[in-house]
Amino acid sequence: MKDECDMEKLQKQNVLFFTRTMGLGGTENVVLQLCEIFKPLVNSIVVCSCGGVNVGKLNEMGIKHYLIPDIDNKSISTIINTCKKIKVIVKKENITIIHTHHRMAAFYVSVLGLYRKCVFIATAHNTFHDKKFLTHFAYKKCNVIACGEMVKKNLVEYYELSENQVTVIHNAVKPFVGEIIEDPQVKKLHEEGCFVIGNIGRLSEQKGMEYYIKAIPEVIKECPQARFVIAGSGEDESKLKELSEYIGADKYLTFLGYRNDVQNLMSQLDLVVLSSLWEGFPLTPIEAFSVGKTVIGTAVDGTTEIIKDGINGLLVEPKKPDELADKICLLVENKGFRKKLENNALSDYNESFSFEKLSEQYITFYKSIIKQGGSHGKI
Repeated sequence: MKDECDMEKLQKQNVLFFTRTMGLGGTENVVLQLCEIFKPLVNSIVVCSCGGVNVGKLNEMGIKHYLIPDIDNKSISTIINTCKKIKVIVKKENITIIHTHHRMAAFYVSVLGLYRKCVFIATAHNTFHDKKFLTHFAYKKCNVIACGEMVKKNLVEYYELSENQVTVIHNAVKPFVGEIIEDPQVKKLHEEGCFVIGNIGRLSEQKGMEYYIKAIPEVIKECPQARFVIAGSGEDESKLKELSEYIGADKYLTFLGYRNDVQNLMSQLDLVVLSSLWEGFPLTPIEAFSVGKTVIGTAVDGTTEIIKDGINGLLVEPKKPDELADKICLLVENKGFRKKLENNALSDYNESFSFEKLSEQYITFYKSIIKQGGSHGKI
């Protein structure tokens, strides 16, 4: 009876997911997941952002999208224009819950005082060490969800939020279903007897791709059968290709470009590498685990919450191509150890990082907040 009452309250809610973009990335993926989870459970859902390729997915799901200015643009005219648009959306759609996915989105909710009339929730997707006053102001009146323990620690210790105000709900991915669609380049490498290692992510400074590339010549010295692929696009693409040619790694490395079938591709790799310099709570290891692959990742922030060194994967220090090369060679040459890590990785996915787990935790959180009347820090 109690749960039925809580569900009835949830069904009356009109939810606004407020984020920066609906482009490609982990944050956008979480927004899409939440739309899928809550669409059958609430009265209505709308999303506002400055646009992106995933607006099409929102349309397919029957989710209304409002185009707003890029909230990273902090010019006075943009701030005024954005404030006007958000107020119109909240009034027109009779919004009762605002759930932000960017600290500037939370800033707008706080500046406009919308937390006085709406339940205010914010998901923090990354760790930061800047804009301390702005971030504290943005989050101080809301119920904060941190995507990992390190993100919560960052919010509490650096931005001085109350520990009771922040709840951890780990990111998750859906299981890979359907037939594997073979990648012709990966297939060709396997037919040639190669061991294929992949790094998947945006070609930007954060993902540390240059250190992955610098590890390649060292791996080839010990494991000549190794071959490497990078899947992704981004502002550093030309620079990374030039580096690959300069050090002679291009003979063993293939750039596959942007992929929208990450789990399908991962299922065809022998090993996955995550060379990031910083992460909040990355999806890449979870995606790899979901298809039974292990990961060598850098020991940064939330990555260490997913990869347990020597248990379901291996950890290395960031910016250390020699160390990365050693770990890659270890797994290339030790099939039994690699299989053990893979089995544990799949088990951990099922127990801790499944979509079902994410759904259960978010629904419980929403019901709890609604029951408390939306007051922050009362979870």
